[in-house]
Amino acid sequence: MSDISLDQIKELRSRTGVGIKHVKEALEESDGDMDKAILYLRKKGIAKAAKRAGKTANQGHIASYIHGNGSMGVLVEVNTETDFAAKSDHIKEFAHDLALHVAANDPQYVRIEDVPEEVVEKEKEVFKKELKGKPEDVIEKIVEGKLKKFYEEVVLEEQTYLKDEDKKVKDMINEVVAAVGEKIMIGRIARIKIAAPASKCGF
Repeated sequence: MSDISLDQIKELRSRTGVGIKHVKEALEESDGDMDKAILYLRKKGIAKAAKRAGKTANQGHIASYIHGNGSMGVLVEVNTETDFAAKSDHIKEFAHDLALHVAANDPQYVRIEDVPEEVVEKEKEVFKKELKGKPEDVIEKIVEGKLKKFYEEVVLEEQTYLKDEDKKVKDMINEVVAAVGEKIMIGRIARIKIAAPASKCGF
């Protein structure tokens, strides 16, 4: 594997709009070959997703899923740049699969930035209490790991995708972006479940 220079990293970032982590990975995988690195990013759907990030997604498709005998219902909104993409099979299928995912995994938020700061701070406090007595630098590192795990449990984009355990939902978004050639965003999600009535007998 060849040494990757700072100039190569800057050039690939400029040409693809991709973050440093993915740029380094692509250059390492392609032994520093710029064209091969771009192809690598495109195959993973990362380059196209990054280039579309600044676009506006104000069209979309809403998928619904009713579980079993009607005891639970899910609505998922997937936004696109154009109405044409919103009506495509790629988007409809993805939205439907997301509705199934939401039904099974019950995410509370769509993106990490949607999690209220007070919720994050509360989780950190709980983690730190559990680790009381350990060195501060050790606590910070463990809390960071626990927080990542927390996000993977409650944030839709960070969850392991229902239909492919090797990918996260955000990875699937990148793949759909690559397939339709437009910016894709998950808008609103709603999961409604009938709550069992409390027993009058106290059971």
